[in-house]
Amino acid sequence: MAKTDWTHDELILAGALVVRNGWRELRTADHEVVALSVLLRSLPIHDPDALADPKFRSPGSVSRKTGDFASNHRTYAGKPTRCGEATRLMVTEFTARETEMLELARTIEENALSGRFEGLPFEPEEVEEEASGLEGVLLARLVRQRERDPKLRRKKIEQVLRSRGSLDCEVCGFNFGRSYGPLGGAYIEVHHVTPLHVVGKRETKLGDLACLCSNCHRMCHRPRNGERWRTPDALRRMMRDAAGGV
Repeated sequence: MAKTDWTHDELILAGALVVRNGWRELRTADHEVVALSVLLRSLPIHDPDALADPKFRSPGSVSRKTGDFASNHRTYAGKPTRCGEATRLMVTEFTARETEMLELARTIEENALSGRFEGLPFEPEEVEEEASGLEGVLLARLVRQRERDPKLRRKKIEQVLRSRGSLDCEVCGFNFGRSYGPLGGAYIEVHHVTPLHVVGKRETKLGDLACLCSNCHRMCHRPRNGERWRTPDALRRMMRDAAGGV
């Protein structure tokens, strides 16, 4: 069977294990390694054919990955193992923003253990880099699932129509109905204002959502210069600055 690269989400979980262990490798028999192996095999991010292999993300493979993290950290005195660029970049992420990355790992773990990922289908064609930013595919998909929830979306749109009378983008004011006529009537995209790794595990409320046009929605999610996401308010300020403060 062909080797399956570790995903962004899996590397976050493995990295957190190493950091919590003082940047030391964990052995195969360690109970935390065994627990992580079970968790990784439960995540809906791999082809079922890969999961059919009992060696896939086994305790042995998890232990080796913790060795990659530990030996590629700046405090390691020996020769680093050969690992992929994604692992080295994750070592850098944990070194630069340890608290944030540990919190992100905790959020992924909590959502996995609570069964929140069970309804997410395997999507083999998904492009992780575009979909995830810091959060990884799983949390990004969970956010999108919440944003696409027909009942939640409808309730948010109804709330906005009652309070404002029209569906204007909360950042730039674009209105699909005014621009596209009946085709754009009653249409707007509903955006989760704050990423899950920041708010943690909780039920989405209408106040957690914002109505945005497609362009502003994309710009809120687009990573840039180390900034992984931005709120609609922050994006609105960026637009004013770009326009010269007008």
